[in-house]
Amino acid sequence: MSVEPEVLASDERRTRAPFGRRLARVAGVEDHGAYRLLWVADAGGPPDPCPGQFYMLAAASGWSGGDDGRPYLPRAFSHARLVPDRVEAHRLGFLLEVVGPGTDRLAALEIGEELWLSGPFGAGFRPPDPAPDAGRAVLVGGGIGIAPILALADELGRDATVLLGFRSARHAAAARLFEAEPRVATDDGSVGRHALVLDLLHDELDRDARAAVCACGPPPMLEAVRALCAARGVEAQLALESGMACGYGACFGCVVPTRDGFLRLCLDGPVLDAARLETALFEGAGH
Repeated sequence: MSVEPEVLASDERRTRAPFGRRLARVAGVEDHGAYRLLWVADAGGPPDPCPGQFYMLAAASGWSGGDDGRPYLPRAFSHARLVPDRVEAHRLGFLLEVVGPGTDRLAALEIGEELWLSGPFGAGFRPPDPAPDAGRAVLVGGGIGIAPILALADELGRDATVLLGFRSARHAAAARLFEAEPRVATDDGSVGRHALVLDLLHDELDRDARAAVCACGPPPMLEAVRALCAARGVEAQLALESGMACGYGACFGCVVPTRDGFLRLCLDGPVLDAARLETALFEGAGH
């Protein structure tokens, strides 16, 4: 049964998750340079998560199986791509970069293996203003943070401008996942422009001061985007990351400070209006 995205009073978008975790099957694995795209067949979940929402993933076997018992907890991932299937399980694509025992175990999964999945959780990106005089949507992704940007780009199609930043050509290989050719910057200049993705955003805002920005990436990048958009008076939505253990708001592990007080990213985010933040650099941000 399909669960339609619910529009809240705050105009945030979210699809409500079924309670509890469910077994899902690995349906495909793709390597894209430094990243791995893990395709998961999810027969028990809603087929219409919103870009920017996230799932909690854990391998069904070999989890907590290391010499030190790690990893202990599931890992939070925004879906990068969605392929609906009304006959069988719809497929979710999760973009992985190995940074620790949890991502290492998930990246080692092979086709046919199972994992525990719960979600989707949180609030996703709001769609851009459809008014004729509204500015163009500008999607900004950095590193592994391109995952929800890819899902949003799939939804918006060619009506959005996509700006991506990577460390090197090996990381920038993931830019080929985007259907419309994005503009790319790399730290070492091996692909695209030798610059930061913020430099690409500067240029884009010079061209269109009415643009609406949606961004996801490492905390320093998000803080730079927040500060630039605040200085230009540009609306921006930021997909933030903090330590998450449950996804249901029970553990208070993802509490972050805002101008309105503290909130739990798994419930009130992970996508927040940049104007609600004093800074995107807070304790626990990022990996």
